[in-house]
Order: sequence, then C-alpha cells, then structure tokens
Amino acid sequence: MAQNEKGDVLPSLLEIKKALPTEYFRPSLPKSLLYVVLDVSLVAILGGLMKFILYSNIELLSNLMWPIYWFAQGTVFWGIFVLGHDCGHGSFSKYKWLNDIIGTILHTFILVPYYMWKLSHRHHHKNTGNFEKDEIFYPEPTNPSQTKEEQRSIGSFHDNYFYLGLGFLFYLFAGYAPRNSSHLNPWEPLFHGHFWGAFTSFVCWWSMTGLLVLFGWTYGWSQLAMFYVAPWLVFSSWLVITTFLHHNEPGVPWFSTNQWNYVKGNLSSVDRDYGIFQKITHNIGTHQVHHLFPAIPHYHLEEATKHFRHAYPQLVRTSDTPIVQAFITNGKLFAEQRLFDKSLEVFALEAKTQKKM
Repeated sequence: MAQNEKGDVLPSLLEIKKALPTEYFRPSLPKSLLYVVLDVSLVAILGGLMKFILYSNIELLSNLMWPIYWFAQGTVFWGIFVLGHDCGHGSFSKYKWLNDIIGTILHTFILVPYYMWKLSHRHHHKNTGNFEKDEIFYPEPTNPSQTKEEQRSIGSFHDNYFYLGLGFLFYLFAGYAPRNSSHLNPWEPLFHGHFWGAFTSFVCWWSMTGLLVLFGWTYGWSQLAMFYVAPWLVFSSWLVITTFLHHNEPGVPWFSTNQWNYVKGNLSSVDRDYGIFQKITHNIGTHQVHHLFPAIPHYHLEEATKHFRHAYPQLVRTSDTPIVQAFITNGKLFAEQRLFDKSLEVFALEAKTQKKM
C-alpha cells in the first residue's frame, strides 16, 4: 500500500470519498449563478463608486481612494477567476456546455484564456506534486550540463518573487521553464485534441484585449490604467501568491514519477485561511480536498474539509503563517533550494534554522 513521507499508510481515493457526504459533490446551478451575479455586481458597484468619487472633484479623496479601489476590485477579479476555475472543473453545474460558456465569459473579462487554462490546470491536477510532470512552481533536479551561471539565472526569476502579477502575464505568453507552453497558442502540444476550444479562447482573449485598447483610445489610457490595469495586476498578484503557496511550504514533499501516485501527490497541498478574504475568494485556500476532488463546488469545500480532517487527521496539512510573510519566506527558500540533487526521488523545502551564538 502507498505511504506518505511520514510512513502513514494512505487510503485510496474511494476510501476518502466515502468519508464525505455525497451531496457535496452535486453543484447547485442557482447557487453557482448567484455567486456570478454577486461578483459581477461588485465589479460594477466598485467602478461606479470610484467614478462618483471622481465626479466629486475632491482631489484628496480620490487620491486616497484609488489604492483602495485597486485592491478591492483586483480581489473581486480574483473571485471571478475562481468561479471560472470551477467552470473548468465542471463543479459549476452539471452542464458541460454551460460551464464552458460561463467560464469563457468570466475568464475573458479578466484576460485569462479559459480553455487553455482549463486544460493546463487539468494537467496540473493530474500531476500535482510530481516534480517531473507538474505544471508550475515545481523544483528541478540539477542538470550536469548546466553551468553555475545557468543555474543562477534559473533561480534569479524567483529571487524577485515571480514578479507578482507580471509573472502571470509572462506565464500566459511563454509558460514556466523548462516545460514551456504558451497559453496564447492553440497549436501547443498541450492542447492537442482540443483545438477549437483553445482557438475560441484565443479569439476571445484577443477580442477582449482589442476592446480594452479601444477603451483606452476613446476615454484615455490613464482611465484604462486606473480602472482596469491596476486591479488586473492586483488580481494576477493574488493568483501568483495563492497558487505558489498551495504547494510550497517547508516539509511538503514533491515526488519523482517512480514515487508518485494521485492521492499522495494531491495530498501535497496546503490549506490556508485568508481571513476576511476567504469568502470573497470563494474558499480557494481550502485546497487539499479541492485537489483530491475538484468536482466539489467551492461553496461545499469548507464543510467537506471538516469531514476529511475528522476522518484522516494524520493527512491534514495546514499553515497559519500570515500570507504575505509565508510568500516572502517560502519564495526565498524556493529560489535557494529549487535546484536539488537529481539522485533524490523526494524533495521538500527545508526551513532555515537560526544558529545560536
């Protein structure tokens, strides 16, 4: 039987599923649509309020409110992304066609190529915790042919904490080395067999980009930057921070293909509580159960997690380190340690311990 890195015997996926109430696996279309209406309404309300403040002609007030607007709107954009992410997993509704329509609309609005993301994210779920096959933020065995300069250049990107929101833009265009796949190229091998879905998202992405350019041309580039680009960078920073922290924490293992299986790999996820943002971002930090069962809608994740933790307390991974602190600390450890001895078949970040004087 499979064991984790602590030597605990792992249950099968079916055994874990039996510990969760079956109703958590059934999405409610009215409830899913309600979350879409709420998030879209929040986007409109925040934009309208900011416009109203600008019309007040109180310069000090508008200067104070811009950063608040950027962060609030960007956080709602992140919530919209999570709803589209549910569509990609089929946990939005039982209708595949509706999931793809809603997901395409939601993700296109925030400049995410829905179908390409859906496919690469599915690849991530099928290979989570496998450092030879996973999609992003994975450690790499050292390559004897690499020079010290090449190894340092690989780490340098991460020394800058993935450039936050810009890191996501780079990822869309070029992927994550050394397994580079552009999410804006429907002919990528990763998307073979799904050309028309990928091509539709490609067209939608560039159409949205064209509309934004038209908006900037018509109303001013500063208006575009302040109302959309700045919140988008907040959203994409949320994405980089959250997705990195899902799977990188001292002691959380990554496995070679020889050591990996689905349960073991997907249990290598970390649950984090995002405080007042937990509900706004649709429980995306409740990640272990989501990875084991991506068909569970976001509004059932917390209750499903309680059942999982009660049944398998020895398998639970949580972190209560403040989010920004965890990202800075773990990002630095990742930059320093992500290249490791290729003879190892299991890798985990090691926390630094301060030497006593």
